[in-house]
Amino acid sequence: MATAKTRQKILQTFLDLVSVHPYEDVSLTLIAETAKVKLSDMRGAFASKAQLVAAFAEKIDKTVLDGRDDDMGDQPPRDRLFDVLMTRIDALAEHREAVRALHQAARHDPALALEFNRIAARSQKWMLIASGIDVSGVKATVVARALAIAFGRVVGVWLDEEDEGMPRTMARLDKELDRGSDLMKRLNGLEGFARGVRSFLKKAAGGRGRWKDRNRETGPDADLDGEAPAGA
Repeated sequence: MATAKTRQKILQTFLDLVSVHPYEDVSLTLIAETAKVKLSDMRGAFASKAQLVAAFAEKIDKTVLDGRDDDMGDQPPRDRLFDVLMTRIDALAEHREAVRALHQAARHDPALALEFNRIAARSQKWMLIASGIDVSGVKATVVARALAIAFGRVVGVWLDEEDEGMPRTMARLDKELDRGSDLMKRLNGLEGFARGVRSFLKKAAGGRGRWKDRNRETGPDADLDGEAPAGA
């Protein structure tokens, strides 16, 4: 089992390498050689490049969660999420070129994009938690994956923006959150509809049960008083 120090060293080496080389050109062997660790240590720390990307996402998650602004608690959920995601952009700034390489790799490889989206969705669940937005179950998965895609679009704008004030990035984030608000409304509507259907079916099932009981009492083999006819 690799030590925490070795894991950190390998992760930093990976980020340094993808800052100057295309993601697909950075092999596990190259990472191990550059970090001056044995392949067995490399294997013990990270079995794939996807695990390195996941570790990078977790590193950013921790930075954002540690830097969460508690004073935003009385703000609307959308504003809290905006603040959290801009904090995430700030945390990514140190690794801008590495992020650019990952972003470009995902754009040219659909399978890789799906893998990255799964990793990003896990992070976005924590961003929602940090924002005090309570979603759970299937809805949480849908919202987190949609937010991961939306944030990817924001990152694409940020990577090409030179203005330190990030007006284009913030405008794009505003736009994506507006879309996200519409998604939440639709999901809430579908959730309410589903609850209504379940309630209707439950009541209908109960009604059918009562009708069956009554039918046994007043069916063709029973008289109007519910008694068996003479000669039975």
